Amino acid sequence: MKYSDAIEYIHNTNKFGIKLGLDNIRRLLEYMGNPQKNLKFIHVAGTNGKGSTCAFINSILINAGYKVGLYTSPYLEEFEERMRINNENIPKDKLTDYVEYVKDVVDRLLADGYHHPTEFELITAIAFKYFRDENVDFVVLEVGLGGRFDATNVIDNSLVSVISTIDYDHMDKLGDTLEKIAYEKAGIIKENGIVVSFYQKDEALQVIERVAKLKKASLDILDINDVEIIESNSEYQIFNYRDYKNLKICIIGKHQIYNASLALMAVEKLRSQGITINEDAIRVGLADARWPGRIEVLSRCPFIVIDGAHNPQGMSVLKEALNLFSYERLLLVIGMLKDKDTDKMLKLIVPLADIVITTKPVSDRAYTAEELAEKIKDVNPLYFESIDDAINEALKKAGEKDLILFCGSLYMIGHVRTYLKKVIK
Repeated sequence: MKYSDAIEYIHNTNKFGIKLGLDNIRRLLEYMGNPQKNLKFIHVAGTNGKGSTCAFINSILINAGYKVGLYTSPYLEEFEERMRINNENIPKDKLTDYVEYVKDVVDRLLADGYHHPTEFELITAIAFKYFRDENVDFVVLEVGLGGRFDATNVIDNSLVSVISTIDYDHMDKLGDTLEKIAYEKAGIIKENGIVVSFYQKDEALQVIERVAKLKKASLDILDINDVEIIESNSEYQIFNYRDYKNLKICIIGKHQIYNASLALMAVEKLRSQGITINEDAIRVGLADARWPGRIEVLSRCPFIVIDGAHNPQGMSVLKEALNLFSYERLLLVIGMLKDKDTDKMLKLIVPLADIVITTKPVSDRAYTAEELAEKIKDVNPLYFESIDDAINEALKKAGEKDLILFCGSLYMIGHVRTYLKKVIK
């Protein structure tokens, strides 16, 4: 099997859709010898911020001297980003070998009369096998969708369950109220487990507390009064958290200070279990952490910023973060998927822009550039179906003191990031 064949095989399982439930993944892993049972997990769920929180925890553990597997989704530029060990993507040849292996397992499943696993189930199983074979010390495991019936929740236990911010997203699958969504996210809480959570809206928090109590799990909620922001700009941020003074992070946006604090809460829970993580590892780990595509600055003359905000809460956070930049005009290049709360997001971000350019993300679920332009026609946007053409138009129109912002969908900014790295000097 060639690498291209492996990727094609994985993506062809798209036709099996998204099936929330654990029977498929449980059976697939049984056929593979249950590699997940020999791994130690930090399990992270949430609507926004879970990827950044994973990045902080991952970086701290690496700086503490551990071998750390990181499983996240989706990817920005290369599929291999989804499973990393100490920040190195799984090599393409190894991924190919694992896909060939899991294909044989799936063939046996089908011959025995079972359903074909979904794409996410296959990828999750491959990641568990890879991390087990490489004998990682810990796996920082990001939930794909929801939590309760997400394929990652096949694990029996975790060292700590982490719940980042909860808001409205994927309502067709997770429910149309915060209570329903929170219940799905809280599904990662284990019996007698350890849980840390971002501060939440009351209706979400009450659900998390109820589930934790039912499962006899300890629960700690991030207290914003424990966080003191010292400095926040477009390059770095300095903050205090409880007894930790002058912590530094280089992921931009005040919300990331709270994500870093949540990650630190999780790390403290690991330390309480006898895992050695000294303060230097925490400080260097936080400062070293990177999470591409989240208010990421690719250029400063003009400012070029990419962000994966794709729901109202994420767009609101992005809007606030723009205050960290000093610029003359904002050029907004935006693409969106049809199954998102497009109108709310557009109302938040479009009024800030001097020039709006729409384009089409790399997804069958995306608005065409013209369709999205029609939704914001009051500002007379330009539209380009080709992302490359939209990028070039923005670069052509921008002055040195302007800010070009690319946002609206992770399925757009990955392509943007790859293209800009080639053309920005």
